[in-house]
Amino acid sequence: MDTLSEPRRRNLLANKAAASALALAPKAAKRTADAGSDAAQGNNAIPPLRINLSEGTLLDLRRRLAATRSPQGEAVNNFSQGMQLAKTADARPSMSQDKPVVFVVDDDRSVRESLESLIHSAGWCPKVFECALAFFSLPRPSVPNCLILDVNLPDISGLDLQSLVSVERITPIVFVTAFGDVAMTVKAMKAGAVEFLMKPFHTEVLLAAVEEALERSRTALEFDLEVRALQDRHESLSCREQEVMALVVSGLLNKQVAFELGISEITVKAHRGRVMRKMEAKSLPDLVNMDARLGLAH
Repeated sequence: MDTLSEPRRRNLLANKAAASALALAPKAAKRTADAGSDAAQGNNAIPPLRINLSEGTLLDLRRRLAATRSPQGEAVNNFSQGMQLAKTADARPSMSQDKPVVFVVDDDRSVRESLESLIHSAGWCPKVFECALAFFSLPRPSVPNCLILDVNLPDISGLDLQSLVSVERITPIVFVTAFGDVAMTVKAMKAGAVEFLMKPFHTEVLLAAVEEALERSRTALEFDLEVRALQDRHESLSCREQEVMALVVSGLLNKQVAFELGISEITVKAHRGRVMRKMEAKSLPDLVNMDARLGLAH
Protein backbone atom coordinates (compact mmCIF):
# COMPACT_ATOMS: atom_id res chain seq x y z
CA MET A 1 0.00 0.00 0.00
CA ASP A 2 1.33 3.40 -1.01
CA THR A 3 2.04 5.68 1.87
CA LEU A 4 0.66 9.21 1.99
CA SER A 5 3.09 12.02 1.26
CA GLU A 6 3.74 14.26 4.25
CA PRO A 7 1.84 17.30 2.81
CA ARG A 8 -1.19 15.13 2.04
CA ARG A 9 -1.04 13.54 5.50
CA ARG A 10 -1.03 16.94 7.20
CA ASN A 11 -3.88 18.11 4.94
CA LEU A 12 -5.94 15.02 5.81
CA LEU A 13 -5.36 15.42 9.55
CA ALA A 14 -6.28 19.11 9.42
CA ASN A 15 -9.52 18.37 7.57
CA LYS A 16 -10.50 15.64 10.02
CA ALA A 17 -9.82 17.92 12.99
CA ALA A 18 -11.88 20.71 11.44
CA ALA A 19 -14.75 18.34 10.74
CA SER A 20 -14.77 17.08 14.32
CA ALA A 21 -14.44 20.47 16.03
CA LEU A 22 -17.02 22.25 13.94
CA ALA A 23 -19.56 19.42 13.70
CA LEU A 24 -19.75 19.44 9.90
CA ALA A 25 -22.78 18.10 8.08
CA PRO A 26 -22.59 14.38 7.18
CA LYS A 27 -22.01 15.06 3.48
CA ALA A 28 -19.13 17.41 4.15
CA ALA A 29 -17.54 14.99 6.57
CA LYS A 30 -17.94 12.14 4.07
CA ARG A 31 -16.31 14.27 1.38
CA THR A 32 -13.29 14.83 3.63
CA ALA A 33 -12.99 11.11 4.44
CA ASP A 34 -13.32 10.17 0.74
CA ALA A 35 -10.51 12.54 -0.10
CA GLY A 36 -8.22 10.79 2.35
CA SER A 37 -9.27 7.35 1.06
CA ASP A 38 -8.57 8.26 -2.58
CA ALA A 39 -5.22 9.69 -1.63
CA ALA A 40 -4.28 6.49 0.18
CA GLN A 41 -5.19 4.42 -2.91
CA GLY A 42 -3.11 6.60 -5.22
CA ASN A 43 -6.11 8.07 -7.10
CA ASN A 44 -6.35 11.66 -8.13
CA ALA A 45 -6.72 13.56 -4.91
CA ILE A 46 -9.96 15.42 -4.35
CA PRO A 47 -9.29 19.07 -3.53
CA PRO A 48 -9.34 19.52 0.25
CA LEU A 49 -12.52 20.79 1.83
CA ARG A 50 -12.30 24.51 2.44
CA ILE A 51 -14.42 26.22 5.05
CA ASN A 52 -14.69 29.89 5.73
CA LEU A 53 -14.02 30.25 9.45
CA SER A 54 -14.11 33.33 11.57
CA GLU A 55 -10.95 34.37 13.38
CA GLY A 56 -12.49 33.44 16.72
CA THR A 57 -13.38 29.95 15.50
CA LEU A 58 -9.87 29.43 14.15
CA LEU A 59 -8.34 30.42 17.49
CA ASP A 60 -10.66 28.01 19.29
CA LEU A 61 -9.73 25.21 16.90
CA ARG A 62 -6.03 25.87 17.36
CA ARG A 63 -6.45 25.72 21.14
CA ARG A 64 -8.27 22.39 20.89
CA LEU A 65 -5.62 20.90 18.62
CA ALA A 66 -2.81 22.23 20.81
CA ALA A 67 -4.44 20.68 23.87
CA THR A 68 -4.21 17.24 22.24
CA ARG A 69 -0.50 17.67 21.59
CA SER A 70 0.94 19.35 24.66
CA PRO A 71 -0.74 20.30 27.94
CA GLN A 72 2.01 22.72 28.97
CA GLY A 73 0.79 26.29 29.19
CA GLU A 74 -2.79 25.19 28.62
CA ALA A 75 -5.37 27.63 29.92
CA VAL A 76 -8.13 26.27 32.13
CA ASN A 77 -10.75 28.92 32.66
CA ASN A 78 -13.69 27.35 34.46
CA PHE A 79 -14.62 24.76 37.04
CA SER A 80 -16.10 22.17 34.66
CA GLN A 81 -13.02 22.23 32.45
CA GLY A 82 -10.82 21.86 35.51
CA MET A 83 -12.83 18.85 36.68
CA GLN A 84 -12.53 17.24 33.25
CA LEU A 85 -8.76 17.68 33.28
CA ALA A 86 -8.65 16.21 36.78
CA LYS A 87 -10.48 13.09 35.55
CA THR A 88 -8.01 12.61 32.70
CA ALA A 89 -4.92 13.51 34.70
CA ASP A 90 -3.88 9.86 35.04
CA ALA A 91 -4.52 9.14 31.37
CA ARG A 92 -1.94 11.61 30.06
CA PRO A 93 1.12 13.37 31.51
CA SER A 94 -0.11 16.82 32.56
CA MET A 95 3.09 18.14 34.07
CA SER A 96 6.70 18.14 33.03
CA GLN A 97 8.58 15.45 34.93
CA ASP A 98 11.56 17.68 35.65
CA LYS A 99 10.48 21.32 35.28
CA PRO A 100 9.03 23.15 38.28
CA VAL A 101 5.40 24.14 37.76
CA VAL A 102 4.17 27.69 38.36
CA PHE A 103 0.39 28.04 38.64
CA VAL A 104 -1.30 31.36 37.94
CA VAL A 105 -4.83 32.22 39.11
CA ASP A 106 -5.94 35.65 37.93
CA ASP A 107 -9.20 36.80 36.34
CA ASP A 108 -7.37 39.37 34.17
CA ARG A 109 -6.61 37.73 30.83
CA SER A 110 -3.78 40.13 29.98
CA VAL A 111 -2.08 39.37 33.31
CA ARG A 112 -2.42 35.62 32.74
CA GLU A 113 -0.91 35.85 29.27
CA SER A 114 2.01 38.06 30.34
CA LEU A 115 2.79 35.87 33.35
CA GLU A 116 2.57 32.74 31.23
CA SER A 117 5.15 34.18 28.84
CA LEU A 118 7.38 35.28 31.71
CA ILE A 119 7.23 31.86 33.36
CA HIS A 120 8.09 30.14 30.08
CA SER A 121 11.08 32.42 29.56
CA ALA A 122 12.33 31.63 33.08
CA GLY A 123 12.40 27.90 32.23
CA TRP A 124 9.40 26.82 34.29
CA CYS A 125 6.14 25.18 33.28
CA PRO A 126 3.15 27.57 33.47
CA LYS A 127 -0.44 26.49 34.20
CA VAL A 128 -2.92 29.37 34.07
CA PHE A 129 -6.47 29.62 35.44
CA GLU A 130 -9.17 32.25 35.49
CA CYS A 131 -10.84 31.11 38.73
CA ALA A 132 -9.92 29.42 41.98
CA LEU A 133 -12.13 26.34 41.63
CA ALA A 134 -10.64 25.38 38.27
CA PHE A 135 -7.19 25.43 39.86
CA PHE A 136 -8.21 23.59 43.01
CA SER A 137 -9.88 20.77 41.06
CA LEU A 138 -6.52 19.67 39.64
CA PRO A 139 -4.13 17.37 41.53
CA ARG A 140 -0.87 18.92 42.62
CA PRO A 141 2.22 17.77 40.70
CA SER A 142 5.04 15.76 42.25
CA VAL A 143 7.61 18.38 41.23
CA PRO A 144 8.43 21.69 42.94
CA ASN A 145 5.56 24.08 42.32
CA CYS A 146 4.08 27.37 43.51
CA LEU A 147 1.06 29.58 42.93
CA ILE A 148 0.90 33.19 41.74
CA LEU A 149 -2.46 34.28 43.08
CA ASP A 150 -4.70 37.34 42.78
CA VAL A 151 -6.82 38.33 45.77
CA ASN A 152 -10.02 39.25 43.94
CA LEU A 153 -11.38 36.31 41.95
CA PRO A 154 -14.81 35.60 40.41
CA ASP A 155 -15.65 32.61 42.63
CA ILE A 156 -13.83 32.68 45.98
CA SER A 157 -11.24 35.13 47.26
CA GLY A 158 -7.54 34.48 46.98
CA LEU A 159 -7.25 34.46 50.77
CA ASP A 160 -9.89 31.72 51.00
CA LEU A 161 -8.03 29.71 48.38
CA GLN A 162 -4.84 30.17 50.38
CA SER A 163 -6.46 28.56 53.42
CA LEU A 164 -7.25 25.50 51.29
CA VAL A 165 -3.88 25.25 49.55
CA SER A 166 -1.79 25.85 52.68
CA VAL A 167 -2.94 22.52 54.09
CA GLU A 168 -0.89 20.74 51.44
CA ARG A 169 2.28 22.75 52.25
CA ILE A 170 3.90 21.85 48.91
CA THR A 171 2.46 24.81 46.96
CA PRO A 172 3.73 28.12 48.40
CA ILE A 173 1.85 31.24 47.31
CA VAL A 174 2.97 34.58 45.88
CA PHE A 175 0.14 37.13 45.93
CA VAL A 176 -0.18 39.77 43.23
CA THR A 177 -3.07 42.23 43.41
CA ALA A 178 -4.14 45.74 42.54
CA PHE A 179 -6.49 46.05 45.52
CA GLY A 180 -4.49 45.17 48.60
CA ASP A 181 -4.16 46.88 51.96
CA VAL A 182 -2.07 46.48 55.08
CA ALA A 183 -4.55 44.22 56.87
CA MET A 184 -4.83 41.95 53.84
CA THR A 185 -1.06 41.78 53.47
CA VAL A 186 -0.55 40.89 57.13
CA LYS A 187 -3.20 38.16 56.96
CA ALA A 188 -1.66 36.62 53.84
CA MET A 189 1.89 36.67 55.22
CA LYS A 190 0.84 35.20 58.58
CA ALA A 191 -0.85 32.38 56.67
CA GLY A 192 2.46 31.55 54.99
CA ALA A 193 2.56 33.59 51.76
CA VAL A 194 6.04 34.02 50.31
CA GLU A 195 5.37 37.55 49.07
CA PHE A 196 2.53 40.04 48.62
CA LEU A 197 3.09 42.26 45.58
CA MET A 198 1.02 45.20 44.37
CA LYS A 199 0.31 45.60 40.65
CA PRO A 200 2.18 46.82 38.74
CA PHE A 201 5.23 45.01 40.09
CA HIS A 202 8.84 44.67 38.94
CA THR A 203 9.57 41.46 37.02
CA GLU A 204 12.78 40.85 38.96
CA VAL A 205 10.95 41.03 42.29
CA LEU A 206 8.32 38.55 41.14
CA LEU A 207 10.90 36.11 39.74
CA ALA A 208 12.86 36.26 43.00
CA ALA A 209 9.69 35.50 44.96
CA VAL A 210 8.87 32.57 42.67
CA GLU A 211 12.42 31.21 43.08
CA GLU A 212 12.01 31.29 46.86
CA ALA A 213 8.57 29.67 46.65
CA LEU A 214 9.88 26.85 44.45
CA GLU A 215 12.74 26.24 46.87
CA ARG A 216 10.26 25.97 49.74
CA SER A 217 8.21 23.54 47.69
CA ARG A 218 11.28 21.45 46.88
CA THR A 219 12.15 21.23 50.59
CA ALA A 220 8.57 20.25 51.49
CA LEU A 221 8.49 17.54 48.82
CA GLU A 222 11.77 16.07 50.03
CA PHE A 223 10.48 16.04 53.60
CA ASP A 224 7.26 14.32 52.50
CA LEU A 225 9.26 11.64 50.67
CA GLU A 226 11.32 10.98 53.79
CA VAL A 227 8.19 10.75 55.94
CA ARG A 228 6.51 8.33 53.52
CA ALA A 229 9.62 6.13 53.58
CA LEU A 230 9.59 6.18 57.39
CA GLN A 231 5.88 5.33 57.42
CA ASP A 232 6.52 2.33 55.17
CA ARG A 233 9.28 1.10 57.48
CA HIS A 234 7.11 1.60 60.55
CA GLU A 235 4.26 -0.32 58.96
CA SER A 236 6.64 -3.21 58.30
CA LEU A 237 7.05 -3.63 62.08
CA SER A 238 4.92 -6.19 63.87
CA CYS A 239 2.44 -4.98 66.49
CA ARG A 240 4.78 -6.04 69.28
CA GLU A 241 7.74 -4.31 67.63
CA GLN A 242 5.71 -1.11 67.33
CA GLU A 243 4.88 -1.33 71.05
CA VAL A 244 8.54 -1.81 71.91
CA MET A 245 9.58 1.10 69.72
CA ALA A 246 7.00 3.39 71.32
CA LEU A 247 8.23 2.61 74.81
CA VAL A 248 11.93 2.74 73.89
CA VAL A 249 11.73 6.20 72.27
CA SER A 250 9.79 7.44 75.31
CA GLY A 251 12.96 6.79 77.37
CA LEU A 252 12.24 3.49 79.11
CA LEU A 253 15.01 0.98 79.72
CA ASN A 254 14.75 -2.57 78.41
CA LYS A 255 13.71 -3.99 81.80
CA GLN A 256 11.07 -1.27 82.15
CA VAL A 257 9.70 -2.09 78.68
CA ALA A 258 9.65 -5.75 79.65
CA PHE A 259 7.64 -4.95 82.77
CA GLU A 260 5.17 -2.78 80.83
CA LEU A 261 4.56 -5.46 78.21
CA GLY A 262 4.77 -8.47 80.52
CA ILE A 263 7.58 -10.13 78.58
CA SER A 264 11.21 -11.00 79.36
CA GLU A 265 14.06 -8.54 78.96
CA ILE A 266 15.74 -10.86 76.47
CA THR A 267 12.62 -10.77 74.30
CA VAL A 268 12.61 -6.96 74.50
CA LYS A 269 16.23 -6.88 73.31
CA ALA A 270 15.34 -9.13 70.36
CA HIS A 271 12.39 -6.94 69.39
CA ARG A 272 14.48 -3.80 69.82
CA GLY A 273 17.16 -5.17 67.52
CA ARG A 274 14.61 -5.93 64.81
CA VAL A 275 13.12 -2.44 65.22
CA MET A 276 16.52 -0.81 64.73
CA ARG A 277 17.19 -2.95 61.66
CA LYS A 278 13.80 -2.47 59.98
CA MET A 279 13.72 1.27 60.69
CA GLU A 280 17.35 1.56 59.48
CA ALA A 281 18.21 3.51 62.62
CA LYS A 282 21.91 3.86 63.41
CA SER A 283 21.40 4.74 67.06
CA LEU A 284 18.73 5.38 69.69
CA PRO A 285 18.79 9.17 69.07
CA ASP A 286 18.32 8.43 65.36
CA LEU A 287 15.28 6.29 66.18
CA VAL A 288 13.87 9.05 68.39
CA ASN A 289 14.25 11.55 65.53
CA MET A 290 12.43 9.18 63.19
CA ASP A 291 9.59 8.86 65.67
CA ALA A 292 9.35 12.64 65.90
CA ARG A 293 9.11 12.92 62.11
CA LEU A 294 6.40 10.34 62.01
CA GLY A 295 4.47 12.33 64.57
CA LEU A 296 3.29 9.20 66.31
CA ALA A 297 1.31 9.80 69.53
CA HIS A 298 2.50 7.69 72.40
